[in-house]
Amino acid sequence: QVQLVESGGGFLQAGGSLRLSCAASGNIFSISVMGWYRQAPGKQRELVATISSLYNTNYQDSVKGRFTISRDNAKNTVSLQMNSLKPEDTAVYYCNAVLRLSAWSDPVAYWGRGTQVTVSS
Repeated sequence: QVQLVESGGGFLQAGGSLRLSCAASGNIFSISVMGWYRQAPGKQRELVATISSLYNTNYQDSVKGRFTISRDNAKNTVSLQMNSLKPEDTAVYYCNAVLRLSAWSDPVAYWGRGTQVTVSS
């Protein structure tokens, strides 16, 4: 059984920094894309950043230049360094991984339970 466990959320003031981490564990054959999504109260879940197994990255426009996504393929982990945080970054942040359980299986997306990030003005 695959699990994605996030850590690093918290409460901080605007302008501060926070680092989120996510570890994928279980019977994993390979992970293609890992990423972070977020959902603010009353809003839909949205993409924050993704990173491929070849370290190609993609960011939501509002976080470009402030957030940096990275991964460790050997450890099946993904991190999100968040700098210059703003109140509008307040949300539950979810880790996502698209992975295969075997060489013959189709890729499936898995989600973590989420970690709360609250930025006060």
